Amino acid sequence: MTGVSPWTRVRSRLRAQGPAAARILVIAVVCWQAALWAGAVQPPVFAAIVPVLCLRGDSASSLTALLLRILGVMAGVALGVTVVHFFRPTTAVLAVVMGLALLCGTVITSGTTLNVQVAVTSLLVFANPSPDSYGFARLWENALGGAVTAVLAPLLWPRNPYQEAVTLARRCADDLTRGLVRSTHAIGSPDAAYANRTHTQADADRLPGYADKAREAEKAMRFNPLRRRHRTEVTELSDRIDRTAEAGPHLLALAAEVDFFTARDGPTPALSRARTALLPVAEATGRALKALLEGRDPHQDTATARAALARYRKEDGAPVAVLLRRPFTKILDLCDRPRS
Repeated sequence: MTGVSPWTRVRSRLRAQGPAAARILVIAVVCWQAALWAGAVQPPVFAAIVPVLCLRGDSASSLTALLLRILGVMAGVALGVTVVHFFRPTTAVLAVVMGLALLCGTVITSGTTLNVQVAVTSLLVFANPSPDSYGFARLWENALGGAVTAVLAPLLWPRNPYQEAVTLARRCADDLTRGLVRSTHAIGSPDAAYANRTHTQADADRLPGYADKAREAEKAMRFNPLRRRHRTEVTELSDRIDRTAEAGPHLLALAAEVDFFTARDGPTPALSRARTALLPVAEATGRALKALLEGRDPHQDTATARAALARYRKEDGAPVAVLLRRPFTKILDLCDRPRS
């Protein structure tokens, strides 16, 4: 973000991260107060720390983290309290406790990541002067904090999967259109064609990420009661982003052909004709992709692009022209493909 003032960067980060921070703050305060109402004698830090450690951007991940934390605390309390009743703290006992706790952490997990909560809790119980009361307080405060967090997290400043999917669709359309038009402009210009290949690779690399994020937004709808009315729209947007992301290889093929023939032949009259003839094709194809992503019928724009391709086909049937037309034809076929 070169040239951007520090205050602008701070405001941008506040807009992006502020809602998540505010949600954690509010829920932590509510967890603390709920624990006091429930009879906590000592400051109920264990209840307040639950949203700090467990809340994620994705509600599904937050609920998983909550469950794993509570299970880890339960196992750690049981392990720590049992050990201190029978053994004096020594290095050997510490090694046994850590080994058992980490072994439990390999079982109480959602995937390949080790759950260290068991080890942390067992060590804290192990080191506390009053392990029984400490373990009990840690257990019930975490359970209460987890319950409050699970109830409030989806309701306070929830993410908007529909708006996220709309933004992803717009970025997908912009990247594809920009890549098509830029590649067409680069025909016959060696420096531009070489640079365009790098830029197009970056554009194409982002397309699968858009599709993945759209699917994440679709998945988040299941845990977002305030946004469920948009579930159908988000699913349809995700399907359309998946479909248009398939244009990435054809976009790369166009950039590669432009770079190859331009480097080989230079600014020839044939390539100049190709640039002139294909520019309206690129623009119409970009409009068709945008229409597809917005849920509109793209056939009017694909028909315009195909008509321009047909005119160019009559003007030039050379192999170079055929290869430059092929990526556009593939993308137009993708746009016209019946919805599955």
